[in-house]
Amino acid sequence: MAQLLSKDLPQIKLASFYFFYFTIFGIFVPYAGLYYDFLGFNAIQIGQLSAVFVATKLIAPNLLGWVADKTSLKVFWVKWSSFLTFICLLFFAKQDQFYVVLLAVFLFSFFFHSSLPIFESYTFNALKTANKTKASYGKIRLWGSVGFIFAVVIVGWLFDKTGMDSFAFYLILFALFAWLGVLFLAEDKTLVEQVDTSRFWQIINQPQVVALLLVSLLIQFSHGSYYGFYSIFLNDAGYSKTAISIFWAVGVIAEIVVFLYMLPLFKRFSAKTLLLFSLWLTLLRWLVIPLGIESIEVLFFAQLLHSASYGLFHAAAIYLIDGLFSGKTQSRGQAIYASTSHGLGGALGLLLAGYIWFSYGAEASFFINAILVVFAIFIAYKWVRN
Repeated sequence: MAQLLSKDLPQIKLASFYFFYFTIFGIFVPYAGLYYDFLGFNAIQIGQLSAVFVATKLIAPNLLGWVADKTSLKVFWVKWSSFLTFICLLFFAKQDQFYVVLLAVFLFSFFFHSSLPIFESYTFNALKTANKTKASYGKIRLWGSVGFIFAVVIVGWLFDKTGMDSFAFYLILFALFAWLGVLFLAEDKTLVEQVDTSRFWQIINQPQVVALLLVSLLIQFSHGSYYGFYSIFLNDAGYSKTAISIFWAVGVIAEIVVFLYMLPLFKRFSAKTLLLFSLWLTLLRWLVIPLGIESIEVLFFAQLLHSASYGLFHAAAIYLIDGLFSGKTQSRGQAIYASTSHGLGGALGLLLAGYIWFSYGAEASFFINAILVVFAIFIAYKWVRN
């Protein structure tokens, strides 16, 4: 990481956005549920709020990404998205009524989610312009994971000191930093190729593609209880905010380690093998969390499995998607994967988790997640191809 600081200024500017963006993400995802609980909302309402935050991924990135490609003004739209994220968080901070908070979360998440895909595209173009290899992207994107860990550990510790009423303040602070950071980026206009729409739908209709998208949806669906209620589950079990932040950080660190060692893994094993292995470990994770809630060692082990349920699965799925969609269909292939898994799957998972958690409790919610993974294993084994 230290090597990045010795590089030229443009790369530092790029890295700073990732750091502040994922710091916001690291504050919101683990602690939003606790904040909603602090406001007095029930599990169903928390599930709905969490689902709205994720559901905007279905529309926002595709809509603003299309506009950015049409106008070739990536930085312009990132600046506006970042600014409106900041403004919407100011509105969010002053609300405590459910439907008003729901509206505020929708507006905030819409602009928040729309900026990252555009910025990713801008980053690759900037590296190409600077004659940097794609490997340089990893050194820049790594600062996003650093920001997430910073948020869950340091801000989690601060919540123990200041209480959850400071939740919105930290979001606003880092949203301001993210917006100020992109103000210094220069526009890089590029020509946009027209997408071969007919070829794209021919690929989508293939059984192996449908299977892979369905598996991706089910896996993200199964993470609903984790992303929406894991912090509440730990808090109710007596763990401090600092302990909760450490558990989240362990998961992200495990994920980073997997990404660092993906090259030798893909050289030795097929993508389908790695995908199936990640699914079996995900199944194990959802079974041990509710059974081992009283054991720090078991929970620590379960967090290490985040390396599989997110890191390994995501890497294998992206690898397979990249092989299925090529040329002018490549960008839309990645977009449909993101929208299906993190967008639709994530939203449905959070929404269902709220109802199950409210009616039947944590154990039932994680058990349903495990059943979803069993279906995903069956579909992947039978229809997904290398």
